[in-house]
Amino acid sequence: MWEETQMKTIEGGVCAAQGFTAAGVHCGIRKNKTKRDLALIYSSVPASAAAVYTTNLVKGAPLVVTKQHLADGKAQAIICNSGNANTCNANGIEIAEQMSSLLGQALHIKPSDVVVASTGVIGQPLDIAPIAAGIPELVKCLGPHSDEAAEGIMTTDTKRKEIAVSFTAGGKVCKIGGICKGSGMIHPNMATMLVFITTDCAISPAMLQKALLTDIANTFNMVSVDGDTSTNDMVTVLANGFAGNPEITEEDADFTAFMQALNTVTVYLCRCIAGDGEGATKLLECKVSGAPTLEIAKTVAKSVICSSLTKAAMFGADANWGRVLCAIGYSGAPVDVNKIDVQFASKAGTILVCENGAGVEFSEEQAKKILLEHEIEILIDLKSGSAASTAWGCDLTYDYVKINGDYRT
Repeated sequence: MWEETQMKTIEGGVCAAQGFTAAGVHCGIRKNKTKRDLALIYSSVPASAAAVYTTNLVKGAPLVVTKQHLADGKAQAIICNSGNANTCNANGIEIAEQMSSLLGQALHIKPSDVVVASTGVIGQPLDIAPIAAGIPELVKCLGPHSDEAAEGIMTTDTKRKEIAVSFTAGGKVCKIGGICKGSGMIHPNMATMLVFITTDCAISPAMLQKALLTDIANTFNMVSVDGDTSTNDMVTVLANGFAGNPEITEEDADFTAFMQALNTVTVYLCRCIAGDGEGATKLLECKVSGAPTLEIAKTVAKSVICSSLTKAAMFGADANWGRVLCAIGYSGAPVDVNKIDVQFASKAGTILVCENGAGVEFSEEQAKKILLEHEIEILIDLKSGSAASTAWGCDLTYDYVKINGDYRT
């Protein structure tokens, strides 16, 4: 029985779930004709929909339009362009609504059932012409092409980000998959990331929204690349019910199974985003344990992962644990500094560098070997309770400055 219900990683991304297709094309927003700049995800039937948005007071026009469209908890398609954020433009709302209308006509669905997203340069007008010209081709190319859609939403990302898993709910095998983009302007409380998740699990809009809000508090809101919060961030989930399970309408065993599957997808995508930060060479994972409360654990983890000095030290493979303690100290979390232990870990090993708030003798050679790996863990034990939390980030490199020094060119 365990084998039948065990969650499994599968292929297919946002097309793994039944009833979903996707596509990605180059329509001409980007000058580089080899880069896809328009993506589409489509459900053959209307789906339950949930979303969360950036906390930045400056919000992209697509978010405003999408929020209106999802007021009824339903959607059937997601369209996203890259290369232009459609933010801080006088006609931004009009352009976003035109994107919805044009896609609605092409798919024969209501424009209000379209989720609209844009990512790229802020403050430059978005021309609807290439999008209008590209939509027919986009719809024509719909198929099991999650990878192409994942490419179509990339900006400074260096690689596609997608995953899918299967799980059991109500005696039925359900699938959930996601794609995302995110590389710079990423900071806790929803930052420059676009995340699109699809599932064939039957779940009510209210429970889908509850699941998403619960999940992002410990996943996407715990990611930081550079401390900047974007204007266009959004995480959207569509659930079309094709799996045939009894609709999840309350917090029961099936809801728990759905939450576990959703979390598997979101944690994977968090790690992808952090590891592909602009100019990054390393994925940093800060794990805080022994905290009095979850909030304190989260505050400490986020403070360390956001520390520019710590990030720079990780780039240089320098076991400068004092920077970790410094970040804990200014985090605002009420901790007993004299109890804190710090370790650095990777597949090359684990090394204790601080015990009870003070340095210990350790091999600099071994520490460097550990910190030269691509994935680094910063392990912090506050020894003051049982709460724990994890945050994700990346190192701070010369290339980050180069990329953002001429982003518009």
